[in-house]
Amino acid sequence: QVQLVESGGGLVQAGSSLRLSCAASVRTFSYAMGWFRQAPGKEREFVAAISRRGWNTAYAEAVKGRCAISRDKAKNTVYRQMNSLEPEDTAVYYCAAVRSLSETTIWSRSDDYGYWGQGTQVTVSS
Repeated sequence: QVQLVESGGGLVQAGSSLRLSCAASVRTFSYAMGWFRQAPGKEREFVAAISRRGWNTAYAEAVKGRCAISRDKAKNTVYRQMNSLEPEDTAVYYCAAVRSLSETTIWSRSDDYGYWGQGTQVTVSS
């Protein structure tokens, strides 16, 4: 059983930066990881993903160029750095993990992921 705990959310002003962390309860070298978000009244959407080894990454168009996903194997932690935050980025952000045999595959659909964190709220004020 993989447990994921997100942290780093909060209230920030537009234009600022924020780094979210996702700590896993197990060694994550067998898992590809992703970040999703859900704004009020909207469906959960893909934000970013990273392959098992960290060699490949993918981003949603809405955050491309402003977002960077990375992972620290020694700490079993995945990070999501976001710059130039906009009010439209306000959402609950979820970390997710999927056990992956492939070292390079990126998973961008929420249905692909079997493990989820509880979410962390990010609110961007204008």
